[in-house]
Amino acid sequence: GEMLLETILDSSALIKGIHYETQYNIKDAEGHNLRPDVVLHLPEKKDIVIDSKVSLTAFVGYTSAETEEERRRYLAAHTASVRQHVNELGRKEYQRLLNSPDFVIMFIPNEPAFLAALQNDAAIWSDAYDKKVIISSPTNLFALLKLVADLWKYNDQDKNTRDIAACGLKLYEQLVAFTGSLEGVGTALDKARDAYDDAYKRLCTGNDNIIRVGERLRRTARLQTKKQHSARTLETAGEDDLPGIPAAETGGGNPVPGAGGEE
Repeated sequence: GEMLLETILDSSALIKGIHYETQYNIKDAEGHNLRPDVVLHLPEKKDIVIDSKVSLTAFVGYTSAETEEERRRYLAAHTASVRQHVNELGRKEYQRLLNSPDFVIMFIPNEPAFLAALQNDAAIWSDAYDKKVIISSPTNLFALLKLVADLWKYNDQDKNTRDIAACGLKLYEQLVAFTGSLEGVGTALDKARDAYDDAYKRLCTGNDNIIRVGERLRRTARLQTKKQHSARTLETAGEDDLPGIPAAETGGGNPVPGAGGEE
């Protein structure tokens, strides 16, 4: 039963260690270890216990019986064995020890054995359900595992959607912050341009700009220097307009006859 159960799980879309665990250890209220065959994990951290410890000895005897009397006896024993396991599994109350739906799965690893028990005892399934035990055959278990795989698929899609939405929100917030920063840079650049224009005006273009006054000082004081502004800078500063002073000098600022007169 355990081997067939694991084979069915391996054939499903579920991944061992992620979607289910085998030989999962659980402690009851008294500290005793309980070890169900499989714990099937569901989204939202819920679990379903699957137990396959069902004896098929009586059913094997039923299938190989040579007389009708033997068949009836073995079938009754098989049905009683199934009921006994339902009672034992119900008493363990795995669902109370895990974050689980209010039932456990009792797996009968043989479809004819499952059908034989239900046909011989029509109340066995409902009685088991009342004890929070769902009897399952391989066919039913395949359907359950497909349902669980679909739940994980939809959960992953929802998670991806949430992740995309979160990334989109972060991207938009970063865009808003970046736009604000860029606007701040633009404002700072405008202020820098205004400051530059004001400084440039004082240096070159305004009335009594620094270059004009400096050139006036150089010529008036007959400063001896080899350094001189370019013609373009002097033109921008309006140095040519200095009254009473020649517009251009050569010789690195040497005195020019007549340059010392009054302006």
